[in-house]
Parts: sequence; structure tokens; C-alpha cells
Amino acid sequence: PDVLFPGCELTATTKSYTFQADEEDDSEHILALSVVCLTEGARDECNVVEVVGRNHENKEIAVPVANLRLSCQPLLSLDNFKLQPPVTFRLAAGSGPVYLTGWHWIVNREDASFEEDDDLSEEEDRKELAPIMPAKK
Repeated sequence: PDVLFPGCELTATTKSYTFQADEEDDSEHILALSVVCLTEGARDECNVVEVVGRNHENKEIAVPVANLRLSCQPLLSLDNFKLQPPVTFRLAAGSGPVYLTGWHWIVNREDASFEEDDDLSEEEDRKELAPIMPAKK
């Protein structure tokens, strides 16, 4: 099931927000960012939002995901950019306010049947496709 991520607002006084999933349950959590936008009260300055997470060596890394400016790009669609919690959003430059919203997907690790169904449907799709014929000269 998916749950609407309540979102967060980054400002000059609240420069970061950390999203953490419940680690006690036996589920996989995925946070998908949909939109990052400037909200009322924003000034015409560069507002850089970065995602702070951990890489494969468990070292903290920060990656900019949005550079918003009121006069040219006040909103950015991230098309459900997927992140693995815990993840921190940080206003690296600017004073905001910048609002982030998206989805929180919770998948039970015990229920892997959907993966098997996906494999079968891919095989069926390959069988139904007609062979590609060479172009006539």
C-alpha cells in the first residue's frame, strides 16, 4: 500500500527535515518525491534543495535535486524520484520556503508473489510480440 507523504517545508529557520520509516516492522519502505516548489513568501533567489543519504559504503552523501528560483523555475516535478529512508532533505542555499511532497510506499518483504507475477507477464509479452521484419527496398 502507498501512503501520501505529508510533505515538509524547508525555510531559513528550518533548513532540514529527516524522514525515517518504522524500522521495527518487517517491511520495505520507499519514499518517492513528486514535487518540490517554492511557496508563498519566497524571494527571487536560488533555493537549492539537496538529499542527504548513505551510499553503498555507508558514507553520508549529499546530492542536489532542485535549484528553484521564483522568476524562472518556482516548481519542479521529480516524477516520483525514489529514495530509501532514512533520508534528509536540506535547504543548502536560499531562504525558501520550499515545500516537498510525494508518496511513502510500504511493501511487505514476506509478500514476494508480485515479483513472480511480473516475471510471468514479461514472458507472455515477449510471446505475443510479432517478429520484426526487414524493411522492403
